[in-house]
Amino acid sequence: MSVSLPPDKSIPNWPSTKAKRALAAVLRIGWRIKRQGGTSHRILERPGWPDLLFAYHDRVTLGPGAMRVLAKKTGLTPDDL
Repeated sequence: MSVSLPPDKSIPNWPSTKAKRALAAVLRIGWRIKRQGGTSHRILERPGWPDLLFAYHDRVTLGPGAMRVLAKKTGLTPDDL
């Protein structure tokens, strides 16, 4: 028998988003590209936050789970998109 838990209201529902759009949103909230290697691997930095590896090609679609992880590491909100 499985028990279903009520949804957590503090976790926003994230839409699937292209990596290019997600990166643009992260840059708008104060992050900047510290270093880029090739076409997909970028190291981002922001004062007061640990550096972040953003390793997605622009046309890749990030699902809700990946967007939740990105939000936790960057401070991104659904309204920032």
